[in-house]
Amino acid sequence: MRVLVTGGAGFIGSHIVDLLIEQGHSVLIVDNLETGSEANLNAKARFIKLDICHRKLAAVVDKFRPEAVVHQAAQVSVQRSLEDPVHDVRVNIEGMVNLLEACRLAGVRKVVHASSAAVYGEPQYLPVDVRHPLKPMCGYGVSKRCGELYLEAYCMLCGLQYTVLRYANVYGPRQPVTGEGGVVALFLNQMRRGLTPLIFGDGLQTRDFIHVRDVAAANVAALTRGNRQILNVGTGKATSINQLFALLKKITGYRGRPQYAPPRKGDIRHSYLSSWETQVALGWEPVWSIEQGLKNYCL
Repeated sequence: MRVLVTGGAGFIGSHIVDLLIEQGHSVLIVDNLETGSEANLNAKARFIKLDICHRKLAAVVDKFRPEAVVHQAAQVSVQRSLEDPVHDVRVNIEGMVNLLEACRLAGVRKVVHASSAAVYGEPQYLPVDVRHPLKPMCGYGVSKRCGELYLEAYCMLCGLQYTVLRYANVYGPRQPVTGEGGVVALFLNQMRRGLTPLIFGDGLQTRDFIHVRDVAAANVAALTRGNRQILNVGTGKATSINQLFALLKKITGYRGRPQYAPPRKGDIRHSYLSSWETQVALGWEPVWSIEQGLKNYCL
């Protein structure tokens, strides 16, 4: 299959590209390298440095004629969406529409879209399933939900198929140490440098940490399954930040203690996702436990 991967030089996107190449697909990566890295590029994939908002995107997509698009390029920082909402809208909404128009014109059959648990906001119950009310607490969550709605509209208007994947907290190799989503990479980097990791709040807040290779497998599975579905991609298990720190401390041999700071504005207290519908729709399930995943990442 011919597959275009936006953001394919990034943390998650590069793992998706690797799996696609491993399975024999023909891949084109479109990435502006703002947060991605040339070091992440798979040598067997074609690469074009381009912003998804650029008017040339339609010509690039038309020339490659992909059967499917895996859309990973995004503005992913909650804090930046609060500080610079115009940029968040430009990338996550305008960029999304620009890509969808390119797909329509080129006759692309399907888009697999990376969304986020941020669309749910503060959970009203746990685990969070796809029927949970949508009350995003930040611009990032709003823009991700807008992308989902545009996909639904393009499906109705021109028959473009889609699968939306709402990610939990993804971690693993190539994760950047910046941004609130990169707490595992941040802690690991600080521990290896002998610095003191900072925990916002009391550390009892929980998240659903899922290994990037499990996320890549879900995206590849969605190329041929899960049409017109919105699905969660998580482990269904909650891990507190204190537990995460303790696991990393044990694995790395770090001897220090964390420093605690006041909670950040807009932080959700507890969150983990139900993914049983994803398992049914895609024939997928996470295989990496948090302990196995962290060992794989650290060693």
